[in-house]
Amino acid sequence: MPNVIGYHAHVYFDPSTRSDAERLRDTIVSKFAVEPGGFSDEPRGPHPISQFNVMFQAGEFQSIVPWLMLNRAGLDVLIHPLTEDMVDDHSVYALWLGTPVALKLDTMQRRGYGAALLPAALAHEARQG
Repeated sequence: MPNVIGYHAHVYFDPSTRSDAERLRDTIVSKFAVEPGGFSDEPRGPHPISQFNVMFQAGEFQSIVPWLMLNRAGLDVLIHPLTEDMVDDHSVYALWLGTPVALKLDTMQRRGYGAALLPAALAHEARQG
């Protein structure tokens, strides 16, 4: 079984739902121990449409994910673990709330994540080796 070192939740939106996404992000940040990523209005990496993400440690999963199930404001959400295989994380191990988005998996490599894509505490641990 792969070692899960944290999670990302990606929330997808379009111009007509961006304000819903902004409110959702603000609420998530105020309620949970997450590190918010910025809004990407253009395709970025494997994400073909606008999205924002939040990063969180594994212990937060049991609080954040059930809350998102009930409070995602109709937005589509990808939740994936952070393991040593980012392709599998976004496909095999992916959890979708709403309608899955066809990701561009060919933009990714079968490796782990750099410090910028890990929650800060985990990135610090990774640098310490």
